[in-house]
Amino acid sequence: MKMKLGIIFLTVLFSTSPMFAQSWSARQSGGDYVIGAGDILDITTRKEADLSRTDVLVRLDGKISFPLLNDVQAAGVTTGDLKRTIEEGLKAYVSNPVVTVGVKSPASQKFYVLGEVARTGEYPLIKNMTILQAFAVAGGFTQWAAKDEILLLRREGGKEKIYRVNYKDITKGKDPAQNLVIQADDTIVVP
Repeated sequence: MKMKLGIIFLTVLFSTSPMFAQSWSARQSGGDYVIGAGDILDITTRKEADLSRTDVLVRLDGKISFPLLNDVQAAGVTTGDLKRTIEEGLKAYVSNPVVTVGVKSPASQKFYVLGEVARTGEYPLIKNMTILQAFAVAGGFTQWAAKDEILLLRREGGKEKIYRVNYKDITKGKDPAQNLVIQADDTIVVP
């Protein structure tokens, strides 16, 4: 009963929270990084030092401030799209602007581990990481962990999806397909 109430609470939280409104699949576009609020960018305009900026924070409203262009929408677009938007805006001031947009810190890409692990919390998703690697980052299990009843909560296509994961089966080689790749905003619950 306790576990069912926890799942219902988490399902309601995920379905009503704007923080979980966008799935990872919507955050990728042909391998180009999709920018999110909290990311820190480096924007360089070739041969125009005054139109280059380091440590540009993507604000909570999803915008960045950039010289001559004021506020520019950055969250929800790819680095390539932002590059083209800035280049278009700068054409009124610079002939043939060439802009490079780099992601210095992908702070918007996080996953969460809750329950019977050594260190619950929010973790940066800085590489392709599997669920086993996520347990390692969280310091492993406590002695009370139900390793065969782990849940991975993910938002896909606007709906909450629950994956059941059996750590014991993965480590024994019985079902390695359960060693899912973590996506941004995933929540792992270890009962």
